[in-house]
Order: sequence, then structure tokens, then C-alpha cells
Amino acid sequence: MASTNSPQKDWYSILGASPSTDIQELKQKYQKLILMFHPDKQRPSVSEGEAEKHLQRFIDVDQAWKILSNKESRNEYNLHLRACELKQIWPVDAHITLKDMNWDSDAECYTYSCRCGGEFILDKVDTQEVETVVCCDSCSLSVEVQKVT
Repeated sequence: MASTNSPQKDWYSILGASPSTDIQELKQKYQKLILMFHPDKQRPSVSEGEAEKHLQRFIDVDQAWKILSNKESRNEYNLHLRACELKQIWPVDAHITLKDMNWDSDAECYTYSCRCGGEFILDKVDTQEVETVVCCDSCSLSVEVQKVT
């Protein structure tokens, strides 16, 4: 599998599947696509450009099957997908700076009161980032905390 730091292809969409697709259905999709795009199965009248596209699709389908058919690599890939989902841009309700937050020396974290009565809590470790999105511990609001340099 490719490095988790580099962008990857969506192996599920290449096979026309989803993370909930069982291995038997995944295998059927793979077999259908691999036959469709196999270089030996192409018509002689196919243009060179289209033949290259089919070859690349054949390689992608094969790679997708190699990753998704193996339980261990599939679990690793699913974890990578989940991590990417969690890194998506959140809707931010307010922008504040670290100076706006209160330091709690007992818990060793920064806090900021939410309008719902909950709190935005930022660990000291998370203050290393220039910008950090923090969710309220009671509701769905989030703030972007900017580190002031």
C-alpha cells in the first residue's frame, strides 16, 4: 500500500464498491473489471490513447484488489480513509486566538466558554499548530484557535 502521508486513489470507487461491500461481491466486481480492461481483451480498433487509459485502469483495478482483498491491508486502508475524514475542514463558528483562552494549570490545558455552557478544551500539546480547530465538549459548535506569534 502507498504511504499514508501521500495522496491515494480511492480503491473502493475504482472497483465500484464501498467499505461495507463484502469480499465475495468485491471479488465479483474485480473479476468483471479485470476482464473488461485486460490488454489482451481490447479491440484492435482501439486508439492508442484509449488503450493506454484501459491499461492504466487495468493496473488500478488490480492494485485495488490487492489492497482490498487482504484483510490486513484493507483494515489499514480503512483506517487511513477515516483519518482523512477526520482531517476535513470543519465548519468554524468563531475564530479566536490562544490569548482569548484561559489557562487551566491543574488540567494543563486551555479552555474557552461556549455559548451553550460547554467548553472548548485545547491540550498544551495541540498548541504547537499555527491553527487548530476545537470542538465544544457539549454541542456541535467549533472554533478555530490561532496561535499568536
